Amino acid sequence: MKSLTRFIRTKLKLQVKQSKSAVAEPWERKFLGFSFTRSESPKGRIAPKALKRFKERVRELTSRTRGISIERMAKELALYLRGWIGYFGKCETPSVLQSLEEWTRRRLRSAIWKQWQRGTVRFAALRKRGVNFQLAATTAGSAHGPWHLAHSQALALALPNAYFDSLAIPRLTVR
Repeated sequence: MKSLTRFIRTKLKLQVKQSKSAVAEPWERKFLGFSFTRSESPKGRIAPKALKRFKERVRELTSRTRGISIERMAKELALYLRGWIGYFGKCETPSVLQSLEEWTRRRLRSAIWKQWQRGTVRFAALRKRGVNFQLAATTAGSAHGPWHLAHSQALALALPNAYFDSLAIPRLTVR
């Protein structure tokens, strides 16, 4: 590390920030939001801190108490997701992107459920979107919270992935 630091400072005339610099195995460090898997052929993956920042930002954008329309929420979220995909979209661990995509859609379903507010409105919205009478009644009358119900069969039928595509929310994974 000392010889590398000396070379970079003297020959290349660059500064070395000690807090960000280290000599270590690739899977032990992160670089510009990426880290690497520990295997014979290492794969680039999104660093845990970058995933945490992604979830924090999506939570802000899809907060159930923001008081904005779902269209505006989708527009703001789409803008963020396009930039994020542009940077992190080439990671070599697609299962992580798939789980983030599912989590984001669940956040949106939860926000929509919260906007429908009352049981009668929820029941009518589910029926309007093709959910059968019994399932709509059971879901609309449920005592479970928005996050739990966002993972229900009724909301998956009423708000399929195609609905979010129609709102121009980009997918994190390749179709």
